[in-house]
Amino acid sequence: MPPRPLAIGPAGHAAAHAIECARTARGYSQRQLAVRVTALGRSMTFTALSRIERIVRRCDIDDLVAIATALGIAPQTLLASPLTLPGAAGLGEI
Repeated sequence: MPPRPLAIGPAGHAAAHAIECARTARGYSQRQLAVRVTALGRSMTFTALSRIERIVRRCDIDDLVAIATALGIAPQTLLASPLTLPGAAGLGEI
């Protein structure tokens, strides 16, 4: 396996965690979410989704938008830091 050309940074880590949290909160398996993403026209296997969530694979912007749409949320929600997500009970507010 060739080395990854670019490391996955903090925003990628946060997005991967947000995807997993949103998916499980909605009761979707990785396979179910991958099917929903594919139905929207963005081909995705459950293996690809698993790799995104495990921070093994980068999530490009097209993946992020399709995943958010399949989850029924705005893409920026997956990019928000954990302290700015709705329901964070005022943590991190300025």
